[in-house]
Amino acid sequence: MGQVLKLDGETMIFPVVAHPVGQVKSPGALSQIMAERGFNGLVVPFHVQPEGLPAWLEGVKVIRNCGGIVVTVPHKIACLDFCSRVSDRARASGAVNIAIRDGDDWIGDATDGHGYMDGIAAEGFDVGGTPALLIGAGGAGAAIAYEILARGASELAVHDIDIARRDSLIARLEQRFPGKLRIGGTDPRGFALIAHATPLGMKESDPLPVDASRLGADQFVADVVTRPAVSPLIAAARATGCRTMPGSGMFEAQAFLLAELLMGVRRIAA
Repeated sequence: MGQVLKLDGETMIFPVVAHPVGQVKSPGALSQIMAERGFNGLVVPFHVQPEGLPAWLEGVKVIRNCGGIVVTVPHKIACLDFCSRVSDRARASGAVNIAIRDGDDWIGDATDGHGYMDGIAAEGFDVGGTPALLIGAGGAGAAIAYEILARGASELAVHDIDIARRDSLIARLEQRFPGKLRIGGTDPRGFALIAHATPLGMKESDPLPVDASRLGADQFVADVVTRPAVSPLIAAARATGCRTMPGSGMFEAQAFLLAELLMGVRRIAA
């Protein structure tokens, strides 16, 4: 049986900020890791709409027992400017998913890609030397794009319905990984890895992010969507015979990393 969470005047509070927030699973998991490590901390979900984010962040600054924040959809790009310093991967991806207090400064990192690719590796797939297609160039997608290339993909095609966001990500990453990027689409043919990084699939009415009729059994399909547990894309890929990683794979791989950053066991290099 897990350790009981402690809550008193010395408890450190770590918000998870999102819109919407109902799909977020990390508060309980991260709080439990802290309890099991004997750390007096609590991770709490906050539902903040984009127009309210600047005021909310100003409020966080004055809460002295707030040692860090976890950032998720759709705030990862906006929170980059909140940070005083950021890691190289956060700068390259143009987004942060965690910010740690350092006195009056905030240090940002982008660990989504790390967790996503660790989850894929746990399923036995290695992206090294293979072509990949990324659907979604938002905060999570940007971090995933960086990590796909950092782990040796031969090329990365990026697709996003927001053309400016897609092109901005390609331009930033081209500086670090010259000759490895191009514009992608919804046709998954020719790619060893299809990496989905948008909210499509959270609603029953959502279309599939790629043309699933063109998937092949030799491809690996990964998703960020955690609710439903098996997203429509993952279900379609499995029906075709593809190996897959649902959003839970990314979440589980990343949980200990995030918890250790919040507790100060690990430091962000920035």
